[in-house]
Amino acid sequence: MSDLTALSATQLVEGYEAGSFSPVEVTRATLERAAEADARVNAFVRIDGDEALEQAAESAGRWQRGEPAGPVDGVPVTVKDILLQRGGPTYRGSWAVSDAGPWDEDAPSVARLRESGAVFLGKTTTPEFGWKGVTDSPRHGATGNPYDPSRTAGGSSGGSSAAVALGAGPLSLGTDGGGSVRIPASFSGIFALKPTYGRVPIYPASAFGTLAHVGPMTRDAQDAALLMDVITGPDARDWSQLGPAPHSFRGALAAGAEGVRGLRIAFSPDFGGRVAVEPEVAAAVRRAVELLTELGATVEEADPGFEDPVEAFHTLWFSGAARVTEHFSQDQRESLDPGLREICEDGASRSALDYLAAVDVRMALGKLMGAFHETYDLLVTPTMPGTAFELGREVPEGSGMKRWTEWTPFSYPFNMTQQPASSVPCGVDGAGLPIGVQLVGPRHADALVLAASHALFEAGAADRVPPPIS
Repeated sequence: MSDLTALSATQLVEGYEAGSFSPVEVTRATLERAAEADARVNAFVRIDGDEALEQAAESAGRWQRGEPAGPVDGVPVTVKDILLQRGGPTYRGSWAVSDAGPWDEDAPSVARLRESGAVFLGKTTTPEFGWKGVTDSPRHGATGNPYDPSRTAGGSSGGSSAAVALGAGPLSLGTDGGGSVRIPASFSGIFALKPTYGRVPIYPASAFGTLAHVGPMTRDAQDAALLMDVITGPDARDWSQLGPAPHSFRGALAAGAEGVRGLRIAFSPDFGGRVAVEPEVAAAVRRAVELLTELGATVEEADPGFEDPVEAFHTLWFSGAARVTEHFSQDQRESLDPGLREICEDGASRSALDYLAAVDVRMALGKLMGAFHETYDLLVTPTMPGTAFELGREVPEGSGMKRWTEWTPFSYPFNMTQQPASSVPCGVDGAGLPIGVQLVGPRHADALVLAASHALFEAGAADRVPPPIS
């Protein structure tokens, strides 16, 4: 990576303040990198070069006057094409979405970034309506892995993970309804946080209900904390948002590697033997756990002890998908991803009583995890049981699986419980494909999850070779 595209958001802001370089220089370099990344892996729905340069010039003027608009003034950001960004269509990966506007609203997190002076590079790819754990759609095609474009970047925020990994902006906004920031973060070698539900306001409300979270996708936990300080600002359009965060998320990282000393951490390597984890993944995750012990945490192997809630998740998820497409015409339905069409039909066949039974499972799981965290501050698991597989498939070839939920057992349970969870890069397999370790905290403990993740970065757990750009 060139010097400017390799810098973190934190380093960019420090450079602007010192006058070492300008937002215009950074934006030009990052736009060039975005075009290269898009050519390599299909990370973008669109790149807004002229608009980004205009925003960068305005930011440069503010920095020259010593009047930055906010903590990320002049920092290039990308936005998953599920979230509204005024001035252009939000296609959500679907031919069923028309170009016709008006496209005159920002999602809350986008609005907070705009107020803070961020430079918007463009919109990143997503599967249709973010329905699955890989990123391909009938409208925009498939997004490849930054380390091997013949493999998937993961999903559903795969475009964002690929953009961040390849230097096309240090900050991206993703969404996560069943693992959709953590899955691609693990596959692409970056950091991601699914915050506690309601910590980042959402509008319009997701059809997937309170499973869907907005979260930061960055190269490290420090940048994620910076982004969280911006996007957690209140927005009256979200009736389910939490109150203001009690403290700065960046401030929570001040202890560095000391941030885990004294924590009680449960390590569940395979959910009590229920999940088959690839040996190289298991070994890399265990090394990260050993680092936590060396940093002063008390770690013991302990499993939360819940049954796989996948059927309840399917009821909630498939019903949400059916709701998205409820009013589609026959032509619109025929344009859908065949897998999405299948789950919509499944969801439409489920009753209100089925849905409420799934809610009961969800509540019981939340109660169980609440009790678990009375003993343990954090739960650590692999983010994914394996590394990135073949591009353009919902499930690994030859696996015998049908749906994406079968290979993501560590992610979707914590959407059901609304807990904060991060994915920290912790190594690569023999093919050079990234591996992630997941840190899960009790509800509202976002700062703790970020602090422990940052401690792993400080201790070197996430040292990696950047992916090739050409």
